[in-house]
Amino acid sequence: MKVTVYGPGCARCQKTAEVVQQTLEARGIPVELEKVTDYAAMAIAGVMATPGVALDGKLVSTGKLPTVAEVESWLA
Repeated sequence: MKVTVYGPGCARCQKTAEVVQQTLEARGIPVELEKVTDYAAMAIAGVMATPGVALDGKLVSTGKLPTVAEVESWLA
């Protein structure tokens, strides 16, 4: 699964990447992680608040640090 984390590289963005990656790996889902820090690319993707997360190109979260339960709900 391709995970894209949008953000300037702040601590919240790094923690978001960790939570998503660890949750998917715990479920046995291989993860390809991409971090996007370019503001123009974020705007094109529809991210108006960081961190943003997209799974396989679908934007699933913006503006908050997701919990493990939220990440699991994206997979349902």
